Amino acid sequence: MIYLDNAATTYPKPRSVHNAVMRAMNNYGANPGRSGHSMSMASALEIYKCRETAAEMFNAPGAECVVFTLNCTHATNMVLKGLLKPGDHVVTSCLEHNAIMRPLKKLEEFGIKHTVAEVYPCDNDKTVDSFRKCITSKTTLIACTCASNVWGIRLPIERIAALAKVYGIMMMVDAAQGAGVIPIDVTESKIDYLCLAGHKGLYGPMGTGMLITSRADKLNTIIEGGTGTNSLSFYQPSDMPEKLESGTPNVMGICGLGAGMEFVKQRGIKNISKHESQLINYLYERLRKIKNVELYMPKPDEKYFAPLLSFNIKDKDSESVSNILNKNGIQVRAGLHCAPAAHKFCGTLEKGAVRVCPSAFTTRKEIDRLVSIVKKI
Repeated sequence: MIYLDNAATTYPKPRSVHNAVMRAMNNYGANPGRSGHSMSMASALEIYKCRETAAEMFNAPGAECVVFTLNCTHATNMVLKGLLKPGDHVVTSCLEHNAIMRPLKKLEEFGIKHTVAEVYPCDNDKTVDSFRKCITSKTTLIACTCASNVWGIRLPIERIAALAKVYGIMMMVDAAQGAGVIPIDVTESKIDYLCLAGHKGLYGPMGTGMLITSRADKLNTIIEGGTGTNSLSFYQPSDMPEKLESGTPNVMGICGLGAGMEFVKQRGIKNISKHESQLINYLYERLRKIKNVELYMPKPDEKYFAPLLSFNIKDKDSESVSNILNKNGIQVRAGLHCAPAAHKFCGTLEKGAVRVCPSAFTTRKEIDRLVSIVKKI
């Protein structure tokens, strides 16, 4: 089997992640911070270590800024529904995943409006200016992706965050497709809310995600419950991270996520990005020489694109192509990728696209095999 669906979830996971999950199953089976016995305290310590790892990787002010979530979608909803109030206005991009677009659509029911800014691939000046033109006197938040999960287009999030600060508004970044392959510094870039998927470029298990923020004071909670602290009160604690974490955490998943981040740290984000980008550029060059293969982006420069590539074969539905690839032992994702806005951007709403995304473990030989089957199709 050749697995090239890493934009959805990375596979395989590093051996260290497997080991961390099993170690947690064996040694950290008690609720962290809920009891005074040794296993509970050991579980709490392991969770704290993972917070520290995440805070270091993304240069957060402290471990208390790291909130564990179910996934990136959970994190984006916590921000959008916890921050925005009736009458507020949001600026987003034309490439967004439904993790942003669906909450924004729901919030329209409460008088919260949004404007979609056009993105110009390989022209950051025009993209930033597009965002600027969408800002109004009621704009509270800019919420956008770090990189498109369909086309790989990178948004200049540092410049957009700087723009937000000029206008005194908040900035939220959906880094599901960027974390682990694009360096992100929340302090230097002044990103207020960084939403992360643990199971993609951070190589953690599914069911893990994070929200990194030092601006939790601006958020209303959307979930309240047991935190193991201040249990006498019926009110949710205001201290972080307890304010945004309720109920028993996914200890085994979080331990695996910590090991995944350590793997990325040891390999180096730049090295992983270089490896994956070289494979995508190699694939691009091979595909553009094949008759009837449709490519929608220019050759993906690492400065402007995350390492993934979507394509179609003329007169063939993307799902049909994916099914043929699957029968030949190659696993990719086709369809709309939960991002109809991005497909509208390139005119592929009707047929979708075939998406290829390598990982740190993908080889050139596997890309060659993919190309050989595409040629036959």
